[in-house]
Amino acid sequence: MNIAKRFVFFGFGFVIGLILLFFFLGGKKTGCDYGPEARVLKNIRIKPKSYSEEALKTLAINGWDSTVINIALKKGDVLFSEGNRELDSCKQYVIEHTYKEKPFKMLIENCDSIAKILTVESSN
Repeated sequence: MNIAKRFVFFGFGFVIGLILLFFFLGGKKTGCDYGPEARVLKNIRIKPKSYSEEALKTLAINGWDSTVINIALKKGDVLFSEGNRELDSCKQYVIEHTYKEKPFKMLIENCDSIAKILTVESSN
């Protein structure tokens, strides 16, 4: 079998494989959260959240609600150097995000069953 036929067979199989993947995975909400930042954000996002009084005050001062927190948990940056991941029970993470050109940082305590937003610090 010459090289041209091999490429034709390979291309044909590759196209069939892509079509099958498209039909099997097309309607599902699949994702590939393999990086450490994506895994932390997803882990916090799927848990029920509670807010400290300080965080609620900061959200009220800025006119924000829980949707801003949810957006930050999807698109924010985890600052691993500023958090405290050495704790046994609940690890703490700092998440940075900008909402309507206003940067802010959140300190989140990520426990086994709940994520608690401890502080929200707005720069402006």
